[in-house]
Amino acid sequence: MTTATTTPTATEDRADDTYVDPSATPAGCAPDGLGAPDTDDLPTEKTPARRPRPRRARTAAATKKTPTAKKAPAAPKPSSDETRTQLRTIPTAKIDRDPGQPREHFDESALRELAASMGKLGQLQPINVRYNEDTKRYTLIMGERRWRAAQMAGLEKMKAVVMHGVGEGREVFAMAVAENVGRADMTPVEEAKAFHKLVEAGYDLDEVAELVGKSAAYVQWRIDLLNLCPEAREALVKGQLPVGLSWYVGKLSNANQVRFLARWVRGDFKSARDAESFAQALHTEEKRQEQQGSFFVLSDEAAAARKDNGQDALPGSLDLPDEERERITADRAKLVGKIDKLGQAGEILSLLAASDPEELALLLSGTPGGIGGHRLRIKHLQDIATRAMANLRKAEMVAEVRASGLTVNPAAESDAPADAA
Repeated sequence: MTTATTTPTATEDRADDTYVDPSATPAGCAPDGLGAPDTDDLPTEKTPARRPRPRRARTAAATKKTPTAKKAPAAPKPSSDETRTQLRTIPTAKIDRDPGQPREHFDESALRELAASMGKLGQLQPINVRYNEDTKRYTLIMGERRWRAAQMAGLEKMKAVVMHGVGEGREVFAMAVAENVGRADMTPVEEAKAFHKLVEAGYDLDEVAELVGKSAAYVQWRIDLLNLCPEAREALVKGQLPVGLSWYVGKLSNANQVRFLARWVRGDFKSARDAESFAQALHTEEKRQEQQGSFFVLSDEAAAARKDNGQDALPGSLDLPDEERERITADRAKLVGKIDKLGQAGEILSLLAASDPEELALLLSGTPGGIGGHRLRIKHLQDIATRAMANLRKAEMVAEVRASGLTVNPAAESDAPADAA
């Protein structure tokens, strides 16, 4: 029995997307994909492939509808106002100082040392300047100290990072402040002015602090120094008034700042801590009198008069009601009696300080709490004594302030002539 072999028809070589209508298939023949006739029934010529559906035509039509992509516009050429930087060598004579430079004082001896170094080694670090198109000159942004030293050394040219298109905005000033803050030769007043100018330019305290690498409290503390009167500010710049004490002095009225400064210069205070406590007490008294419609001023003459009249024992006692004066006198006696008992504690501490450590070990070992317990008790007394000393210092300064000042009531003074008339 001969087995008939079949070969694939030409229709099986057609593209997959060729459409065949089953209803058009001749009788006895299966449509493509469902079967194939015997090869003997096929004609000798190839059967032409059916024309595919016009999918490409639709694709071309869709392509025609798609708008042609436009070319991207060319990048605009940079204008002359855009910021750009260049490292150049420029004439020293064409460099101007920035009038808004936060530093006002430069150490002449340090400048001479830098000038000698630059004269021998040259300029090691470039300065930063901005170029002014109108004047064709350069204004310093950073590096005024090097510029001054270069002039002293006779350098005719300087290496500089030249910034074009930079105006006199707050960013330029912020750069100058950030460079100078923290330098040893920048005074607290210069820092205060610089921080204040940045705040006026729109920066808040946190932003200023971030710019200069300080805390917001530090920035506010420096700005408060601008409350100093001219005399106190000059003393601070010259190093005659400590910066910590200056902050307390700046809280006072201008009149009391001058009088306080006179006392400080005379050496009336035992320490800077005593002076701070005095300034704090004076500020508190000013506020208290202000709430009563008066103002308080220091007066050396008033203090001398009180001592001559024996009033320094109880400052202001003549203005107190009798009941209040009696209460103060009774409470004073009780407190002084308790303070007198401190002598007993002093004797005990003196005994412990003078004893032999080996003897103390024999005597106190095995006692309740042991030697360590006794040490803790004395340490506790030491902490309390430290706080008591600080409190007594403040009390001493309060008494000193009240004994050395005058209370002025403008309303009472204005009414006096009318009453006399």
